[in-house]
Amino acid sequence: MIRVLLVDDDAIVRSGLRLMLGGAPDIELVAEGTDGSEVPGLVAAHGPDLVLMDIRMPGVDGLAATEALRARPGAPEVLVLTTFHTDEHVLRALRAGAAGFLLKDTPPREIVAAIRTVAAGDPVLSPAVTRRLIDQVAGGTGRGSRAAAARARLALLAGREREVATAVGRGLSNAEIGRELHLALPTVKTHVSRILTRLDLNNRVQIALLVHDADDPARPQGR
Repeated sequence: MIRVLLVDDDAIVRSGLRLMLGGAPDIELVAEGTDGSEVPGLVAAHGPDLVLMDIRMPGVDGLAATEALRARPGAPEVLVLTTFHTDEHVLRALRAGAAGFLLKDTPPREIVAAIRTVAAGDPVLSPAVTRRLIDQVAGGTGRGSRAAAARARLALLAGREREVATAVGRGLSNAEIGRELHLALPTVKTHVSRILTRLDLNNRVQIALLVHDADDPARPQGR
């Protein structure tokens, strides 16, 4: 059973999500909050596996709440729900450790599927949001300084680890990485875990963002 905490200040949105999640036999909505300030107490009281988090809330917004939550050891995963006009904030949420990002008009079955995916440890991004984020990372302000810092961090990785990081940045699954680099699946998983530990990252999304920031310097030439 996947235990979910829902945090959104819109009562209508909460009601719709409550009904939707109620139809999933493997998902339990354990608590609801209306502001990011409530997240620490609700997480401590109910021990959710995943927090379904809105971004815009009147007190502490979902970005700040995600940053504070994911900085704690053993924190639940965060799946962010938002709208197009807040896509400039998504990068901050993902850097803070959110493992998923969906638009609020995503079909219900896809939201349920995303909850299952994120709870299993894999990232989820809406395709439309992914395109916008890549454009934003490529052309955003501070690109030069971000790229230099990202390259310095990737330089901490051994050669094979950098190849795996690059593949993660291209959106490949562990199985796809194994086939491309001729590695066994357990070996790929070990490399990903080492990358997360060595670079002090929370999840695969942050690896991908780091690779994009660095302009993918680890990608072998000629491929």
